Amino acid sequence: MNNIILAGRLTKETELKVTSSAIEYMQFNLAVNRSYTKQGEERKVDFIPCKAWQKTAVFINEHFNKGDGIVLSGRLESNSYVDHDGNNRTFYEVVVERVEFPQGKSQQNNNILSAPVTQPVLTQTTVPLSSFQKDLPSDDLPF
Repeated sequence: MNNIILAGRLTKETELKVTSSAIEYMQFNLAVNRSYTKQGEERKVDFIPCKAWQKTAVFINEHFNKGDGIVLSGRLESNSYVDHDGNNRTFYEVVVERVEFPQGKSQQNNNILSAPVTQPVLTQTTVPLSSFQKDLPSDDLPF
């Protein structure tokens, strides 16, 4: 089973894009605090690459901004590509299937609980990786 649930903050303003076949999507990074911190050390944060499609992407673009908290679920995907030097590379990405406001979102949005989803939603969340390798230049990858 490939399910993932994350709660974090958007690292920059959202940008809705459209494929050549008129399908909306967006890529973004989610800053997620690690739950464990050693005594005397600063809390560590993981920056998780995410991709959302269609109505979910539109919902995120309309209701979330840089720094906003977001709870999402989906599936983890891995993709491979060959970099400029001919090396095989693999990257991972969460494919977002459902989003929710964390508790404490402003009162004006308290009636909006989650993004419309075109696929069936499981009780657990899964995040898949994107198949658009050209959207992620090798020099932007964390490895």
